[in-house]
Amino acid sequence: MDFIRRQPLWLLLSISSGTCAAINGVFAKLTTTSLTTTLASQLSTFLRLSASNTFINVLLRAAFFGLNLLFNLAMWTLFTAALTRASSATRVSIVNVSVNFMVTALAGWAVFGELLKGWWWLGAALLVVGNVVIGMGRDDEDVGKKKTRDVVGAGLGQAEGERLLGGERGRQEEEEDGDVIDLGEELVRTGDGSKEEEPDEEDHPAPKR
Repeated sequence: MDFIRRQPLWLLLSISSGTCAAINGVFAKLTTTSLTTTLASQLSTFLRLSASNTFINVLLRAAFFGLNLLFNLAMWTLFTAALTRASSATRVSIVNVSVNFMVTALAGWAVFGELLKGWWWLGAALLVVGNVVIGMGRDDEDVGKKKTRDVVGAGLGQAEGERLLGGERGRQEEEEDGDVIDLGEELVRTGDGSKEEEPDEEDHPAPKR
């Protein structure tokens, strides 16, 4: 139990999703297979009804179809939850597919009496290995893309900082130029006022002695 608790949540969700997918396939097959007719006949006999009771047969198939939809919904819900919690969608898909293959094989042997020959196991193993190889390649690709995004983001951040710094310097220069212009205008106005206050010798001649 402690071993299960130590596992990442996305891994448990992926395993549960693959299991639900396999069980979903079992109920989908029970909806149409002749095995359901045999089960319906046994259930009718247990209920002291006719062994060929059509109502029990249809009811049992409808129940299997409903369980098929229920496990299909559970599979997609768990798969989506695993995707949101995992760092790589490829890992989730690999675990989901691998568990789906294994549980499907065991369910087919236990429920439908299917024989799992060596070629089937070989094909399943090759498919799982192929998924792992693809997943490793995509993980490396994801790491490369992440590094590229970091480098580009750092470059854009530096360019944005330089642009903001240049804009701040431009505003400071404009403010300094404005202060110089205001100071010049103030000096001009002061000079004009002093000239107006000086007495005009022509209008006010000096007194004669």
